[in-house]
Amino acid sequence: MVREGLTTLLTSSLIRAMTTLTDADALEGLRDALGLLKDREQVAERLLASSAKHSFDPDKELDWDAPFEEGKWFWPPELVSLYDTPMWRRMSEEQRILLSQHEAAALASLGIWFELILMQLLVRHIYDKAATSAHVRYALTEIEDECRHSKMFARLITRGGTPWYPVSRAHQHLGRLFKTISTTPGSFTATLLGEEVLDWMQRLTFPDERVQPLVRGVTRIHVVEEARHVRYAREELRRQMMTAPKWSQEFTRVTSGEFARVFSVAFVNPDVYTDVGLDKREAVAQVRASGHRREVMQTGSKKLTDFLDDIGVLRGVGRRLWRSSGLLA
Repeated sequence: MVREGLTTLLTSSLIRAMTTLTDADALEGLRDALGLLKDREQVAERLLASSAKHSFDPDKELDWDAPFEEGKWFWPPELVSLYDTPMWRRMSEEQRILLSQHEAAALASLGIWFELILMQLLVRHIYDKAATSAHVRYALTEIEDECRHSKMFARLITRGGTPWYPVSRAHQHLGRLFKTISTTPGSFTATLLGEEVLDWMQRLTFPDERVQPLVRGVTRIHVVEEARHVRYAREELRRQMMTAPKWSQEFTRVTSGEFARVFSVAFVNPDVYTDVGLDKREAVAQVRASGHRREVMQTGSKKLTDFLDDIGVLRGVGRRLWRSSGLLA
């Protein structure tokens, strides 16, 4: 009887312990190739403090009425898609600068498309989480940031007098599908893909005195605020890849590889070539054949792909898809 009573007591205690286990308790001691997982709430509290100190209102921070400066680029020439191709060598300096302006507008258009997807994914992520948590409060803060960024990019396009360059209809539909079927780790992997490659380019842009001051100002604001977004996404993706079911981890590997293929194609809208007086078919062919362009895209992706490799995303079919995207060497 005593033994049975002790067994009952131990069993009931174990059940109570299991039912009161917090996320922090469950993850305590878990580590991946990058070390121990960090506490979700502590990370969010630090990001909230940073947001309070280093957030910007682009409408007030930037001089939108200042005229563009003669002879200055809208994107560093080395980052323009046709740089160092036979077509580039035939172009005048004026036409090269014009192409940089249209490519900057195309990247801003791509950024708006991507941030609209990201905001919807973030809302989905926090839908069933405690609204009082720092993790959710930071997600809402990031959504605020992304709203301002989208408006800032739209204003930059308007200010430059270039067209808006939407992604193709096929990519629009793929974006809708992705938003519907994406798992949480898949969403954060796509978030990092959209943020980190452009972030690398913008870190080269905002200190470059060859570039128009307004473009430098836009990229500076985006770099400062996106650094927080990258940290949030990286920490959450690490957590998800440690705790998600095996099927979800494998699904993330495949969908992230496919998204990388879409992203690499959508990165520069081919209509920019027509709009600056170039043969679109020839330009696209030369960009695809360009060793310089391939090196730029792989260098811009390397920090991200190294991270994804460390946490187990770049495996199997997913790795092969990333290689076929041209973003992974």
